[in-house]
Amino acid sequence: MKAFQAKHQVWMVMLSAALALLGGCKDKADEPIPGDENELITTVRLKFTEQGTTTTRTFAYRDPDGDGGQAPTTFDKITLSAGKTYGLTVELLDESKSPAVNTTEEIDEQRDEHLLVYTVTPAPLGTYTYGDKDSRNLPVGLTGTFATGAAGTGKLRVQLRHQPPVNGTPSKNGTASPGSDDVNIEFDLAVN
Repeated sequence: MKAFQAKHQVWMVMLSAALALLGGCKDKADEPIPGDENELITTVRLKFTEQGTTTTRTFAYRDPDGDGGQAPTTFDKITLSAGKTYGLTVELLDESKSPAVNTTEEIDEQRDEHLLVYTVTPAPLGTYTYGDKDSRNLPVGLTGTFATGAAGTGKLRVQLRHQPPVNGTPSKNGTASPGSDDVNIEFDLAVN
């Protein structure tokens, strides 16, 4: 009986060691991949060029120390003409560094992980149409067109959604839902 118990104890020790060893070996695919960090963007410039002209109007938001801290130093009111179509491009900068970093280039290089969302309130003031796509044919929003409606006042919200892959699977799906905000600002909008 003692021989059986000794063999049984040896067997249990070996089984415990094997289970501990197997439990310590995880498949790397099961481990979450740390997400990319959000970009620091201190300056947003919206450039509206009326179609058929070379006239460009630039409206800016500038918060040199980033979110929190000091209030923005520039927050322009967007004023556009009613019933017009404008080419719209955006420039994004991190001016907390010297020299300033043109984050637009980084967003363009990582277009599969970013989406600019333009929301007009009330909706009849204007409509944004995307002019650029990523490698999966999803919108990006660095370039596009903005068609104004009837005269009125409201808001134009600009969001840059950071939508990196999760565990190697793309999260960007063409909507604002996945990810987090790199930028989320609301300009006053006047259509005359």
